Amino acid sequence: MKTSWRQLLGEIEACNKCPLRAGCKNVVPGEGYPLADIMLIGEGPGQEEDRTGRPFVGPAGELLTKMVHGIGMERTELYICNVVKCRPPGNRTPTPEEAEACKPFLRAQFALVRPKIILLLGTTAGRATIDPGYRVTRDRGKWIYRKGVWMMGTYHPSALLRDETLKRPAWDDFRELRRKLREIQSAGEE
Repeated sequence: MKTSWRQLLGEIEACNKCPLRAGCKNVVPGEGYPLADIMLIGEGPGQEEDRTGRPFVGPAGELLTKMVHGIGMERTELYICNVVKCRPPGNRTPTPEEAEACKPFLRAQFALVRPKIILLLGTTAGRATIDPGYRVTRDRGKWIYRKGVWMMGTYHPSALLRDETLKRPAWDDFRELRRKLREIQSAGEE
């Protein structure tokens, strides 16, 4: 799908391929640096995201921002989006059919950004991007190289808010993300 940002945003706004659009206030396409080296992909918008039209601005987003700052980066250096662009009712997990309906948008975002690294936040992002059998509890922290891009999954920030014991492994994953970025940047300078 060859497209521009303007065309893609218009297509996301007009989409009605699944029932999610009818129940949301705002679509949440994504935001950040349009040529970022790192792309973060979450599950779907929550209540605050639906209200504002911006990804990761609620409590989980505040934690994500702290983690990004913790590795010496700013959100404006990244591109942040979700598998689905509309809030599932009650913040439930998007169904596979809903994720599939939004997949062309996610692919178009990837094609426009052309990241070197993708960090997948949670099982839903891993299943939509890496493999339908992906499980974050089993597969987090493992690099996969596909189509010129390094991908790794970690826990979704909302999971860290529910279970404090997940914070240490997630922090390790963010440090590994920083290490991989430096490795790629060093290789590019040679």
